This record gives sequence, structure tokens and C-alpha cells, in this order.
Amino acid sequence: MPMITLTASDGFELGAYRADPEGAPKGGIVVIQEIFGVNSHIRSICDRLAGDGYVAIAPALFDRVQPGFESGYSPEEVETARGFIANPDWDAFLRDTEAAAAGLAGTGKVGIVGFCLGGSIAFLAATRLKGFSAAVGFYGGRIAAYAEETPQCPVQLHYGSEDHGIPMSNVDTVKEKRPDVEIFVYEGAGHGFNCDERGSFHPEAAKLAWGRTQAFLAANID
Repeated sequence: MPMITLTASDGFELGAYRADPEGAPKGGIVVIQEIFGVNSHIRSICDRLAGDGYVAIAPALFDRVQPGFESGYSPEEVETARGFIANPDWDAFLRDTEAAAAGLAGTGKVGIVGFCLGGSIAFLAATRLKGFSAAVGFYGGRIAAYAEETPQCPVQLHYGSEDHGIPMSNVDTVKEKRPDVEIFVYEGAGHGFNCDERGSFHPEAAKLAWGRTQAFLAANID
């Protein structure tokens, strides 16, 4: 499926990957990247969602800094990718997320699924943007800092118990402040457990979390 161009509310043009289902769509899903750009893993998530009957769009959130950036998961690449979020511009991320949602107009209800950085953005999209019917966040490290904010749609969150970047105290904070959010913790799983291109891939946790994501989207989008 092709890369497309989106236009944000401030006029900025960014790239995005779009995957379409074979038949009439059940709805649309915005897929939000990790810190590694719209790479092969994120594109594969879009393709998987298209296989489930959704139109999926993954906006390239780092196009404002380095157009077309995508990366693998070597230590050197991780170090480079981290530089993009040293001073994250959440407002810009949300403008670009909103542009992706606008690109899904006419597909039906719209949901959002994000990973790592994208997990945090998915939560903020649920609290700050209108128009989403469901939000799913995988290992979003900044969610605890914004847990006072009230989601405007159903939210489901996934964490690994062995995530060295997200202490369980953060997860407990989210659970305490957001009893309205569905939260799952996967024993023995670390950060990035859903990505089969990373050393931290945890097949059992990934299968269970994705199955729960599919059921959650079906209940709120289809």
C-alpha cells in the first residue's frame, strides 16, 4: 500500500502509510509509531488491521524534524531515535494524529492504536481530541504523567511487568487515577513485547494483547 500525504491543521504536510481492506471497511484506525518512525513493524500493524477490515493510517510524526525517518532496533539506532523525543512537542504530535483521523473520514467510526511513544499519544488523543471511538496504548511511558486527564472514549492499555522504562509504580498510578480504563499487565514481558523485530518480543504476551486489542476494537468500532 502506498505512502500518502496528510495536511495538519497548521498547514504542515507529512507522510503517512495507508493500508486498505479488500472489502467495505468496518471503520478506520490511526496507528501511532514508536520512536523508530513508520518502519516495517508499524507498516505491518497497519496491514494486519487492514486484514481485519479497517482502513489504517500511520502518520510519520517525525517528518517535522527529519522527513522519512525510520529505523531498526540496534543500540546505535535506539540512541538516534531517542533524540527525537528529548523535547517532545505533544501539540504537534496531536495535530498530525488529527490529520490522520481526518484522512479516515467516510470509513465509519475511528479508533487509535499506538506503541511506545505512540501509546502515550493514543492516550492523549483520547483525552484531548474529539472523534475517536476507541483508543489502545501499548507500553506508553508518559501516560502516568497525564493520568488526571479524562478520556472521551473507551481506552485499553497494555504493559509488560519487566519494562525497565516503565516502573510498575507508574502503572499503579494510572490504575488508581483512571479506574475507567482497561489495563492489562503481562508477566515476564518487557518494553516492546509486541514487536517481533525486537529482542524483547514476547510471543505469548503479544498474541494475548493483540487478541484483546482486536476484541476491543470490534466492540467499539465495528
